Amino acid sequence: MAHPYIILNELAQELRPMAQGVEWFGSLSAEEQSNTLRLLAHFCIQARATAEDGPESIRRAGLRATHTPAVLIARGRIEQQLGKIARLTPRDERLKSFRLLIAVLAVADERRRERFCSDGCVHAWHHLG
Repeated sequence: MAHPYIILNELAQELRPMAQGVEWFGSLSAEEQSNTLRLLAHFCIQARATAEDGPESIRRAGLRATHTPAVLIARGRIEQQLGKIARLTPRDERLKSFRLLIAVLAVADERRRERFCSDGCVHAWHHLG
């Protein structure tokens, strides 16, 4: 399978089906899942995610507003909340966190592409397709 950086960006850009991403994430050890969630949170920060991305990300991830990662993302102060989401430890919460962080990355990166990369860019992750 491809490098995790590529897999995560393909998922965020809908170049890879989420079901395949969930299967891949589920096959990782608990430590690998935690590392992946931290990496995703970092990608979200790099893509300039904002607190306003929360509602759309929750919707795209298919989470209920009462799920722990959704509650956290809705609290504002995005960098802190992304870190908290990435550190959730129960297995079912990690899976919800994975889906949510992929959605946050998708929302933030779409905005970034429109604003800064619409005339082309050199970001390797924007040239996966």
